[in-house]
Amino acid sequence: MTHDSRHVLSVIVPAYNEAATIEAVLERVLALGDLLAEVIVVDDGSTDETLAIARRVAKRSPRIHVESLERNSGKTAAVARGIERAAGEIVIIQDADMEYDPGEIPELIDPILRGEADVVYGSRFLVRRAARVLYFYHYLANKLITFLSNVLTNRNMTDIETCYKALRSGVIKPLLLTSRGFGMEVEITALISKTNARTFEAPISYYGRTYAEGKKIGFRDGLAALGYIVHYNLVVPWLPRGRKYVSEVNRFLAGLPTHRIDAPIVPRPTGVASPHWPTTPAKESPQRYTDVA
Repeated sequence: MTHDSRHVLSVIVPAYNEAATIEAVLERVLALGDLLAEVIVVDDGSTDETLAIARRVAKRSPRIHVESLERNSGKTAAVARGIERAAGEIVIIQDADMEYDPGEIPELIDPILRGEADVVYGSRFLVRRAARVLYFYHYLANKLITFLSNVLTNRNMTDIETCYKALRSGVIKPLLLTSRGFGMEVEITALISKTNARTFEAPISYYGRTYAEGKKIGFRDGLAALGYIVHYNLVVPWLPRGRKYVSEVNRFLAGLPTHRIDAPIVPRPTGVASPHWPTTPAKESPQRYTDVA
């Protein structure tokens, strides 16, 4: 990882029927400034104006690249396309709705830039700013899925279903995702846990949506996650492709410099208005990260 934090970040934005929010999200991501290497929007066969809006915004910024899947194939397929195209040293996933604030990305990737972490998950359950109060059953499902995942990964994570996963490119690009729908959350977590990657969690805000507002994950996705937990923890790591992934990532990690950077890397960007993301953040408390042992 370079000491220079300019142009190191690839932001992957999977999008399906998010015409109401995609432009605001992209503008907020662009506000990250010199930190950005590129923004890769992957339209997952939207039937509304999502793709047209993304292409219109891309004309205003050469850092935005727009990909399109011919038919709706699920979030994992869209993210896999983005990972394949990503060229930055750090890759992060940003949903095209407004549930996650891109203004928090600099603090999320800061442990990687400092040389302390290789992977950082943004946890909605280590709340430091704001979290919308919504479905209790979703909360229970998230806790159950994370708990069962932890049993098999031997990691003390609090939120594996989070959108915000920031990873060194050498950790994520060798992983050829094979799950479907929202299965990538389990798949990525399971396979990374078999490597020597240093995984951290950092608290994030969460502005969740109701189903009436466009939320898409549902009961069937939760059931599928249970099967994925078993498959990607107990089966795939022993297959040739699983062993190859772990070996390749560990070789990459072994070649990284061992130094750490103690100075702050990047400030939290401000200045882009949105309905619920403040343009002037409140005074920050000292940064705290959780090492997932």
